[in-house]
Amino acid sequence: MNDNAMTRRGALVAGAGAAFGAMGLAGAAQAAARKPVRPAALTPEQQAGQRVIYSYSGTTVPQTLLTAISSGRAAGVIFFGDNISSLTQISSVCAQLREANDSSPVGAPLLLMTDQEGGQVRRLPGGPAMSQKQIGQSSNPVSAATSAGHEAGELLAGVGMNVNLAPVLDVYRTAGDFEDQYGRSYSKDPAVCGQLGSAFIRAQQQVGVAATAKHFPGLGPATASQNTDSKPVTLNVSAANLRAIDEAPYGPAISAGVKLVMLSWATYPALDPDHPAGLSSTIIQNELRGRLGFTGVTITDSLTANGLSNFGTTAQRAVSAAKAGMDLLLVCGQNPANGANAVTGLANALRNGQLAQSTFDAARNRVTSLRDSLT
Repeated sequence: MNDNAMTRRGALVAGAGAAFGAMGLAGAAQAAARKPVRPAALTPEQQAGQRVIYSYSGTTVPQTLLTAISSGRAAGVIFFGDNISSLTQISSVCAQLREANDSSPVGAPLLLMTDQEGGQVRRLPGGPAMSQKQIGQSSNPVSAATSAGHEAGELLAGVGMNVNLAPVLDVYRTAGDFEDQYGRSYSKDPAVCGQLGSAFIRAQQQVGVAATAKHFPGLGPATASQNTDSKPVTLNVSAANLRAIDEAPYGPAISAGVKLVMLSWATYPALDPDHPAGLSSTIIQNELRGRLGFTGVTITDSLTANGLSNFGTTAQRAVSAAKAGMDLLLVCGQNPANGANAVTGLANALRNGQLAQSTFDAARNRVTSLRDSLT
C-alpha cells in the first residue's frame, strides 16, 4: 500500500524553474532562545514524533500539522515547491510553525528543511543557480562549490529553515543517466565528488544550516529510468566498486562534519540482497556507521516512495526503517496524515516491544542533539 499523493523526486523536478512573485525578503526573525525543561517521560506518540518529518500541500499549513507540532508529535517539516509562493510567504510560514512548536513539551527547535541543491533542483527562489555538474565543470570548482553552499545556507537561514537536503554525492556513470540528466552529480570521479561536496557542506554549515549528504551508498549507477520514487530499483554493482566509487565521497563529507546522511531506496545485492539501503541494518550499521564511522543523524528518503511497494504501509515502513537504524523518517506525499501514520506505527512498535526502547532513545537523542545545535 502506498499513501503517496506526489512522488518526492517528481516534486523535485516539477518545482524546478518555477516563477515566483515577491522575491524580496525582509529576513525571518529568529525565535528567542529557549531551553525549557524537558519532561522526564514523553508518551510513545511524542517519542515517535521526534523522529518524523511531515509534509503538506499548498501554501497554508493545515491545522492538523500545527496540532501535531504543538503536542510534541513532530520533529519537523519538509517544504516543496507548491508550499512556497515567495520568500516573504514561506518566512511567515516558518515563523508560524516555530510558534506552534513553542507549545511543544519537547523544547527543541523544529527541523525545517527543503531541497536547495542548485540548478534545476531549487525550492526557494534564488540560488545556487549553478547545478552540481556545472560546478564540477567550472574553472574553479572548489570556489564554486563553496559559494553555492554559502548561498544556499544564507537563503535557507534567511527564511527560517535550518536543514538543506543537499549536496548530492552520487557519482554518475554515463551522460544522461539518472543523476546526470538533471545535473545533480558533480563528476564521474569520486574524489571530485568528495572534494566539492565537502566544500559545499562546510560553507553551508558555517552559516548555521545543516547539510545532508545523499543518497548513500549511491545512486550514481542508476540509469535514467531507475527512479526509486516510481518503482523498486536494484543496482547490481560489486561491493568493491560500491566502496571504491559510490561510498568514497562520504569519507571526506564525514570529515567535513556533515550533520545528516540520507540513505537511498535502491537495493544493492552485493551488500544486502533483501532490503533497500534505508531498510538495511547491514548498509546503515556496517557500511555507513561501521566502515565509514558516521556518528550523525541518518534520514530516509520519503517513506511514501513507490520503490518501497513491497514493504507494506507507511507505518510498517517506518518501523522497518527505525529497526534497521534510521534516525529521522521523511514522510512526503504532502499530506500530514502520512506523517501521523508513521508516528502511530512507531508508537505501537514501542509499546509492544517490536522496537527496543534503548536503541529508540539513542536515535531520538541523536535527532534532539541535531535540533539543539540549530536555530
